[in-house]
Amino acid sequence: MHELGIVFYIIRDVKKVAEENGAEHVSAVVMDIGEVSTVVPHYLTDCWRWAADKEEMLKGCELRINTIPAVTHCDECGKDYPTVKYGKKCPHCSSDRTWLLKGNEVEIKEIIV
Repeated sequence: MHELGIVFYIIRDVKKVAEENGAEHVSAVVMDIGEVSTVVPHYLTDCWRWAADKEEMLKGCELRINTIPAVTHCDECGKDYPTVKYGKKCPHCSSDRTWLLKGNEVEIKEIIV
């Protein structure tokens, strides 16, 4: 489970930004997590609750997750399609000349104080 390591990085970055902006407490952190990012959202929130409550600045801080749908682009026909449903092979032209356009994100979107 790599989610705990990710949580430690999120906490480090959130605390740094909060301190730089003079915030004493953070009430919520909003994350964008791509559906093919390999991060399991409920593992992340479980790890978050355990780790965040150990930090005075983050006690009770909520972790909100926006799931970003995975979209693949086909270089052969130029169309985009849902990655999870169709995988690497384009459903429009059957080409495998495709690449992931979005859906692999693991980003802090917003810090709410």
